[in-house]
Amino acid sequence: MTEPSFRRFALRAPNRIAIREASGRCFTRGQLVALIDRTARALATAGIEPGDAIAIVSPNCAEYLAVYLAGLRAGLNVVPVNWHLAKQERDFILDDSGAKAIFVHERLPASRLADLTAHKSPGTLLVGIGDAPGCVPLSEFVAGHAAEPPNHRFMGRAMHYTSATTGKPKAVLLQRDRAQAARRKVMEFHRPAGIDPSADNVHLCNSMLYYAAPLERAVSALHMGHALVLVERWDPRQCLDLIETHGVTTSFMVPSMFIRLLKLPEATRARFSTDSLKFVAHGGAPCPPGIKRKMIDWWGPIIWEGYSATECQGTFASSKEWLRYPGTVGRPIPGSELRILNDAGEPLPPGEVGAVYMTRFTGDRFEYRNDPEATRACHRGEFITVGDLGYMNEEGFLFLCDRRTDLIISSGMNIYPAEIEQVLVEHPAVADCAVIGAPHELLGQVPKAIVEPAASAEPSSALTADLLAWLADRLAAAKLPHNIEYANTLPRGPNGKLYRRGLVQ
Repeated sequence: MTEPSFRRFALRAPNRIAIREASGRCFTRGQLVALIDRTARALATAGIEPGDAIAIVSPNCAEYLAVYLAGLRAGLNVVPVNWHLAKQERDFILDDSGAKAIFVHERLPASRLADLTAHKSPGTLLVGIGDAPGCVPLSEFVAGHAAEPPNHRFMGRAMHYTSATTGKPKAVLLQRDRAQAARRKVMEFHRPAGIDPSADNVHLCNSMLYYAAPLERAVSALHMGHALVLVERWDPRQCLDLIETHGVTTSFMVPSMFIRLLKLPEATRARFSTDSLKFVAHGGAPCPPGIKRKMIDWWGPIIWEGYSATECQGTFASSKEWLRYPGTVGRPIPGSELRILNDAGEPLPPGEVGAVYMTRFTGDRFEYRNDPEATRACHRGEFITVGDLGYMNEEGFLFLCDRRTDLIISSGMNIYPAEIEQVLVEHPAVADCAVIGAPHELLGQVPKAIVEPAASAEPSSALTADLLAWLADRLAAAKLPHNIEYANTLPRGPNGKLYRRGLVQ
């Protein structure tokens, strides 16, 4: 079968809707592919060459996907940037990536637009989606360029930033020469769930496109000829309305969305039909078994759970498999292999907990850009670990015990305690500190800080307010502790290592 691609579907039916925003604004396939091609040509004309990087700092919109696909078409590494990040976090990514062009949206807060304009390096293009101050409008940037794709040997790749296991942001750099083969594997991945490239499907993108999984799902939907509905701000009632109104067949969600949907009054849920749904994937955080059972009871056995990281995508479990083995995150995706290894790198038998290692089902390799030591540290041959612990049963189904040793996963977002600790300990009133994950009914986990005050400081509500204000100036809101407690000393060993388990209550 011919490889699915958005371009092929656009040529076949240019007037069909490709992207529908929640506001009702639409892009046809023909409009979208023309903007992709013009943007790719404009990037090439601007001297941005294959292998260079561009960044996108924008809320969800059709232009976001057009710029992203144009970057891939031009052979570039495209960096999706979380626009909610604090200034120093965002600036680090833009500087470290060496982005030659930054695309920003006019709807960003004025302070963030001003920061981006002031921070950009000499020679870096600043292109505005809409009327963004200090930016060349996208419409002007692409004006006069032919709606024909540039001819490059290799396609580009997404270059997401992840803190991996250390808390220090690193770029996950993928092989450009394997981009086409990887895309084919992603297309094949949907077939076991009964999702065909040419079927009349509609994909609902519930999450921000700066996250790897929602972006991959949205792009896959376009390449399979499916219509795409974009949500800018998720709301449970709106989600049900969009599913019914647009006949949504596929989506990706995180467990906190399931929880909020189930908290709607039963009468509200009953007003909306979800019968069109065929395939709903979820991941990003552990899903409480009770919540998962209720969702399967409500939507039927169309819910699939995946286990993956930016570095590697490894397992998937259908509803039927999960009901057979509650708590499993599935077996390896065809093309991937899975191993549970002890500290010596030796395979462990079924039922024994060890480090989870897997191979990329797409068959390509990655490296942490400019960090060969971190790249080597997470590899054992072709197998990759991101620090998670788990075990397999006799049938080869994976069960996770820890979503990385110290990692906090809040509503699908990875929060790294070391990053918060490094900022907190710089406060003059803090002698030592630790951050752990505290259970949260809706978000799964939230950060909790334990602070050892300096000799000159006394625990108080005023100190707590001061510490939170300190953090708020330096970190994204989602990373702020929901609770700060005080301790006379923290459980550290002779070597200075913090024993976090001694802090869990």
